[in-house]
Amino acid sequence: MRPADGQDVEPVAQPPVALIDLLDRLLNGGAVLTGDIVLSIADVDLVHINLRAVIRSITGDAPGPAIMPPRARTEEL
Repeated sequence: MRPADGQDVEPVAQPPVALIDLLDRLLNGGAVLTGDIVLSIADVDLVHINLRAVIRSITGDAPGPAIMPPRARTEEL
C-alpha cells in the first residue's frame, strides 16, 4: 500500500502472538458466532439454518448455565 505522496512505508513490526495466547484471550472475553446457511436447488430455498453460538470459558466462579444448580438460577432472576 502506498500513501498519497508515493513513498514506500515500512510496515510496523509487532510482536508475534502465539495461537494459544489468542485462544486464551478469546475464551476469557467470550465470542459470539453467527451465520446463515441456505441450501437451494434451482433458485428454490429448501433449507435455511440460522446459527448463533456463544463461546466462553467456564470457571468455578462463573459456571455455565447448564452446570448451575436450579436454586441458583432462580436467585439470579
